[in-house]
Amino acid sequence: MTMIYNKKAKKKNTNLSINSDLLSKAREYKINLSSSLEKTLEDEVRTKEKEKWKNSNKDAINSYNQRIKENGLFNDSFRSF
Repeated sequence: MTMIYNKKAKKKNTNLSINSDLLSKAREYKINLSSSLEKTLEDEVRTKEKEKWKNSNKDAINSYNQRIKENGLFNDSFRSF
């Protein structure tokens, strides 16, 4: 999987608000909030990066798909399935 951020970058302290009951449950189960948040943020950023890539390449993808629809794939004559 492609790395979307520098995992060796320095950690930065930050403040955030969390539902108090959820925080209590997380502490009860000894969930590491920092690593859980990093994983969730990584997933969110990866999703946004994919959307951004698809949007910026939409025209090229549509053009390619149209060309394949009209002309077929280059190896269509060699396929045996």
